[in-house]
Amino acid sequence: MANKTVEERIEKSKEVLKGDLNTVRAGRANAALLDRVVVDYYGTPTPLKQMSNISTPDPRTLMITPFDPKTITDIEKAINIADIGITPSNDGKNIRLAIPQLTEERRVELTKTIKKMGEETKVAVRNLRRESIDKLKKQQKNGEISEDELSNELDDVEKMIEKAIKDIDAIVAEKEKEVMEV
Repeated sequence: MANKTVEERIEKSKEVLKGDLNTVRAGRANAALLDRVVVDYYGTPTPLKQMSNISTPDPRTLMITPFDPKTITDIEKAINIADIGITPSNDGKNIRLAIPQLTEERRVELTKTIKKMGEETKVAVRNLRRESIDKLKKQQKNGEISEDELSNELDDVEKMIEKAIKDIDAIVAEKEKEVMEV
């Protein structure tokens, strides 16, 4: 019933959180750091990963090799505009991004950001709970479901939300651990 859509929306919320957390720089080279970089390619906004090969030759370096060498300055400009906190260096064929070592202060700052992202996701999931409870009560009021069905559905929704919140906490804890690693 309604539980399928609630479950799908919970999964979507968790995926969005994971995607957002991938863009948090953890002192290690990660191609996901460039997911939000969009290059103006002959007047068309194009995601960087669609017009270049992104590799990690070592743990602290990202290397971008454009499929079209003429776009290298456009890519460099797009990285600067995206403000990811790293200055690109261009050797004519490739762009290198040297990921700096994180300071302790910056690590603590990043964990606060990560916790905030987790809390925002939990709020979204709790809003889903409220929406589905309202929907179920309305269905019961209209005679579409019985009192027992309402009770069972409410229990199911509650269990899904509790599990989702535990999953979100685990995702956040994993990312915090990664950021605090030296």
